Amino acid sequence: MKQLGFRQTNAWLHTWTGLLLGWLLYAVFLTGTLSFFHQEISFWMKPELHGSVAGDGSAERAIARLHQLAPDAAQWNINLPTERNPALDVQWFAQGERIGKGGGQRLSLDAATGEPITPRETRGGGFLYRFHFELYGLPRVTARWIVGIATMVMLVAIVSGVVTHKKIFKDFFTFRPRKGQRSWLDAHNATAVLALPFHFMITYSGLLLFMYMLMPWGVNSAYQGDMQAYFSEAGNRRGAPERSADQPSREPMTAELSAIAPLLAQVQQHWPRGAASIQISNPNTQRAQIELREQGSDSLLERGRGQRMRFDGVTGAALEMPATPPTSTTNAVYNVFSSLHLIRFAGPPLRWLFFISGLLGTAMIATGLVLWVVKRLPERRKLGRTPFGHRLVEVLNVGTVAGLPLAITAYFWANRLLPAGLAQRSDWEIRSFLITWLLCLLHPLLRSHKRAWQEQLIAAAVLFAGLPLFSLALPHSGLLHTLTTGKWLLAGMDLTLLASAALLGWAAYALGRHQPAAARSPQRQPRKTMATTEEVSA
Repeated sequence: MKQLGFRQTNAWLHTWTGLLLGWLLYAVFLTGTLSFFHQEISFWMKPELHGSVAGDGSAERAIARLHQLAPDAAQWNINLPTERNPALDVQWFAQGERIGKGGGQRLSLDAATGEPITPRETRGGGFLYRFHFELYGLPRVTARWIVGIATMVMLVAIVSGVVTHKKIFKDFFTFRPRKGQRSWLDAHNATAVLALPFHFMITYSGLLLFMYMLMPWGVNSAYQGDMQAYFSEAGNRRGAPERSADQPSREPMTAELSAIAPLLAQVQQHWPRGAASIQISNPNTQRAQIELREQGSDSLLERGRGQRMRFDGVTGAALEMPATPPTSTTNAVYNVFSSLHLIRFAGPPLRWLFFISGLLGTAMIATGLVLWVVKRLPERRKLGRTPFGHRLVEVLNVGTVAGLPLAITAYFWANRLLPAGLAQRSDWEIRSFLITWLLCLLHPLLRSHKRAWQEQLIAAAVLFAGLPLFSLALPHSGLLHTLTTGKWLLAGMDLTLLASAALLGWAAYALGRHQPAAARSPQRQPRKTMATTEEVSA
């Protein structure tokens, strides 16, 4: 066997690591990119909330409603309207109830009136966010291991790709259209180089988020497997256990709750973005405390969570917060990378920059998968047939690259069309996604390669374009209404859907106009059995 040089070895490594897990990485990258706007997607998928308009007095209206609904509760939680979610959400825990995630009772309110709203049941953008690192239907730990291994493969593919293409930055400025393999390689290089720092950062930071699962040996050795003790000592809030509501030995005396408006005005002087949430413990008693939490943080060291301020619930006097231990260098590095991956700290401009970079990364993977097929066309022409492995890659390319966007738009359409009172409604939305994706993977088996690409791209374009049109019939949700009233969150979602439809439609059109090399050169026509093989060069 001929010994390969360093660059040739990296080329082989880049090719096969990119192919074997490329389809999974494409799904992880695409759903992860959408997750940069998962809160906005969730709000868009609840049209019942679209009439809610944030304004002064929303906090007072939420507290007044909680006085009516749960005056004797152990704790009230209020999520104030933000630019990413203009609705008002409240939650309360009864006395003796375990306080933590998944507990208590929740209610959405109109931020302008305080009236209760019942939005449709949906996982919203949270499903796409969880899917990109936990997949769906697999045990959580197993899925995270699979995604963690795929992420490591992605990092290997990025590094080996840079080593392989010694003229990668020069080739970035070169694009040769209608040149078959050369055009796909140029597109692959351009999408790789344009956002190369982002690709490396998002992949490496993703591995760091899996660090305690993939490499737990140091913590297990030092803390005998007690991860909670490690997180507590390290100052990581994930180690905080759930607690039960306070059960005083005797009934506390009732007292009037302090007005919230002066407290919000006070924290506004320290927090430019204002408060994001309010937590009131033991409301309407002398033991009441009010805790305000900042709406995000510009500090990468805080992982975007923001600061907190606590007040006496009766007098409104500021209370001293427990001292926060200094962040170690190790935790500081970890927090910076995880903050960059989660971008909780980011405003709309940086979020859009990350979104576009994520789309470039998705395109990089997609062009690499197609390039693998195109590069092997000469070999297949010589054989006069399509090997099983090549055909399998063709099918998976169509079903994944074109099929996943089609499955995502089916998820959005299920959100719009399923009856609001349907039992397990959110599960049926997800089933619509999975069933559509499965059909997209089976469809290329029954059609020629080029026709399968065209049909799935056209279907996705039509469905994406139809969503904003369907929203015109919904009150407060139509594009004309959102543009004229300045509801840029909803307008941005619809405009992005239309842009996606245009891009997919253009791809289908360009594919339809493409003529394979053999069709342009009659004297070199291959045998009839190779017709579908030539079409892959599109």
